[in-house]
Amino acid sequence: MTDIIEFLKKEGVSSDLLEGVSAFRAAYPADGEKQEGRVPLTDILYYGKKVWEEALAALLAGKNLLLCGPKATGKNVLADDLASCFHRPAWNISFHISMDASWLIGADTFDGNRVVFRPGPVWLCAKEGGFGILDEVNMARNEALAVLHSALDHRRMIDVPGYEKIDVHPAARFIGTMNYGYAGTRDLNEALSSRFVILQMPTISETDLERLLAARFPGMKGKIRSQFAEISERALDLRGLLDAIALTEKGIKAGDALEMCVVNKTFDKYERSLIRDVIGARIPADLGRNEIFG
Repeated sequence: MTDIIEFLKKEGVSSDLLEGVSAFRAAYPADGEKQEGRVPLTDILYYGKKVWEEALAALLAGKNLLLCGPKATGKNVLADDLASCFHRPAWNISFHISMDASWLIGADTFDGNRVVFRPGPVWLCAKEGGFGILDEVNMARNEALAVLHSALDHRRMIDVPGYEKIDVHPAARFIGTMNYGYAGTRDLNEALSSRFVILQMPTISETDLERLLAARFPGMKGKIRSQFAEISERALDLRGLLDAIALTEKGIKAGDALEMCVVNKTFDKYERSLIRDVIGARIPADLGRNEIFG
């Protein structure tokens, strides 16, 4: 596991912010093995000093954060890294069109003898002071998301019908992620978006992508690393690129690995051919493990 605080120091992130994070961690240590087990282990780090500083400042100020942007901008990587940086247990909640309020907050269930309340992930996060990562938050119906309003604004409470209300733990934060224009997405309700500080995530720069690849694959040759980093924004699927390199490390030819992990994720035949051409202009299809790793 990477020491994320040391990483941020090397990145030149404000010492005042890092001192604030250290004070937060001292004030709210993870409580026992159960919480420790939910603290994300960071094997991929987000590169981008400005975004890091803005995100840390928002969370230290007690705000909730919404990370917006297209694919390959590192939204989920940053969300996990933030939970790791603050050393808080994380609840990852993947939103979908069928999700309702009871799934988020909780509902009654029968335990064999009696009816009891089964808490949902938002309730658990609020109660235990965790970081709730609301993945693709604009996939859910607005009426389902309305139950989050009192947890996310100045009231910081959740009132469960039939049960007493709970106050949101002072260490709890919610980090939403969203893409624009994907199938199944919708405009986020203004009442909900107003409860977040919103960060527009920039596309990773070629320099930062090279640094990410160097950290992720230390045995990768520098020249080859530059070739992979040169793949244009049009062809870049960051998860796919990392997966492809991992496959080449296992002996798959670069062309086949990139076809599986990047090209085939586009289902339009014409666009797929364009991406294949972009990749082929930079990465020889027959490039093997020995040529990539030294």
